[in-house]
Amino acid sequence: MPYPTATDLGVRRLLCAAGQAPSVHNTQPWRFRVAREGAVELLADPARRLVRSDPRGRSLHVSCGAALFNLRLAVRVAGYQTFTRPLPAEGGSRLLAVVRPGPAAAPTPAELELYAGIGRRRTNREPYEDRPLPPAVVADLRVAASREGAALVPLGGYAATELLDLVAAAEDELAADHAYQAELRTWTTRESHHDGMPARVLGPRPAGDLPPTRDFGAHAAGSRARFEPRPRLMVLTTRGDRPADWLRAGQALQRVLLVACAHGVSVSFLNQPLDLRDMRLRGDPGHRRGHAQMILRLGYGPAVPRAPRRPPAELMAGVRENPPARGFRLLPPARARG
Repeated sequence: MPYPTATDLGVRRLLCAAGQAPSVHNTQPWRFRVAREGAVELLADPARRLVRSDPRGRSLHVSCGAALFNLRLAVRVAGYQTFTRPLPAEGGSRLLAVVRPGPAAAPTPAELELYAGIGRRRTNREPYEDRPLPPAVVADLRVAASREGAALVPLGGYAATELLDLVAAAEDELAADHAYQAELRTWTTRESHHDGMPARVLGPRPAGDLPPTRDFGAHAAGSRARFEPRPRLMVLTTRGDRPADWLRAGQALQRVLLVACAHGVSVSFLNQPLDLRDMRLRGDPGHRRGHAQMILRLGYGPAVPRAPRRPPAELMAGVRENPPARGFRLLPPARARG
């Protein structure tokens, strides 16, 4: 069996899967490069970085981490083990990770189920049903995060109410930041068919107080709805708050989202406090449960359309003739396997 990067079709399948990952404002800030012996490099696309709201590059790394998980999963489904070398973008480097296929190995049923969810997963900003997640589902989601070196912390009662207050306060402050709003409009009023967030995916405007959503300023005219009174909130955390941790958070996030999809659970994000923290160039002080990287709202929502995606050909950064830097050892030359 040839490596998945041995043919144009194989490369296209990998990039199609990786490119369907969620990203901040659907910026899709990634590119990929085929290296020697079947390896694929994940690179940040600096032209798609949010200068105002993401000066540290945290959201970019989380987004690229989600694409990295999809890439790893696609290699597994192609019939190979994977070896991943994360290379945090320190010192201005765009190279975030290298994924190479290992020995042939059939994917597990669980991996096939996750892979099937890549195309079905959506960010759902509609109101959710007012019913709790079963404990078994919550447990599966937490295990999914832990498998990627992160933690998923459910919030309830006072903690959830306090977080919603914090989200609302951050939303008000961001609404008064003209540079932030201008950057947001760039990605919500685009004519492009391949990126950004058209009005159809933004959900309705909330009709009540402390809405469990965010105002992108470009919702469909006249669309208002009441959201669930008790949103189910969880926070994705990592032990550290550096580029390697952000990349890890993105991989954990995507595994969580695909497990949620398999359970029929909808997810949206309430990251306004994290945007505000990044804009102030402050690292997360952390607490005993780790550093907050993503704020998730979960529940059972209606079917929603998907956001647009860049075609695989646009994601390619070219073919790399030399092996990846930093002493990364590649496999011997690939041989056809029966």
